[in-house]
Amino acid sequence: MISHTTIQEHIRNIEITSSHEEQLYKMLQEYIYLFPVLNAYLYRYSPLGYLSEGIFAYTQTGLIHIREYRDDIRSSPIVYAAISEGKAKYASGLDYLKQTSSKYIIGSGAGTLIIVPIFLRSLVVGYICSTELDEGSIIDEEMLSEFTLYGKLIGRVIHKFNLKEDSILLSKRELEVMRKIASGENTKQMAASLRISEATINQYVKSAVKKLGAKNRSHAVAELFRQGMIT
Repeated sequence: MISHTTIQEHIRNIEITSSHEEQLYKMLQEYIYLFPVLNAYLYRYSPLGYLSEGIFAYTQTGLIHIREYRDDIRSSPIVYAAISEGKAKYASGLDYLKQTSSKYIIGSGAGTLIIVPIFLRSLVVGYICSTELDEGSIIDEEMLSEFTLYGKLIGRVIHKFNLKEDSILLSKRELEVMRKIASGENTKQMAASLRISEATINQYVKSAVKKLGAKNRSHAVAELFRQGMIT
């Protein structure tokens, strides 16, 4: 059994990182240190289209990029269940083969899979999967609860980091305009309520979309929702 205090101590090691990339790396490193797993594959997840995309993996050979890994989670029942129920899931043996798509049959082929959802508040935004365990490890319900807790706590760390970055990324006025768009106001209404021209409104929107790396204003609003900047 891993105590809540022990998990919190390792979470603090993640919180002190100075960049997003270092944070993700440390997140997997602490995960492998805490739990009886030998690898960790990190995926981002979007509920639009049920699409998951690989980011990178921490294995016994080091850190590797897995951007080529993309999947519709509905093709893997265990992944779908972990995300829809918001709980870590484990499968092995015949159950593993039944619940897993070929894209998750990676590593040594030991026939095990653990899926740990990562939460942003109540929304799952990604997950960690492991395909190899320490020899003799037993994954029971208590252990799965500890995996689930880890996913919730690292989600909070990511959320705090995103808030810090985005508070610098978007100006106060840009964020205000994007929040009004999210509430359903059009350009004319925003111009009237903020007492600025429609051209200025459009410039704020254009700037916010660019800073967020979004394709359009709808995409930018969705990204702010995902990061918790708009609720």
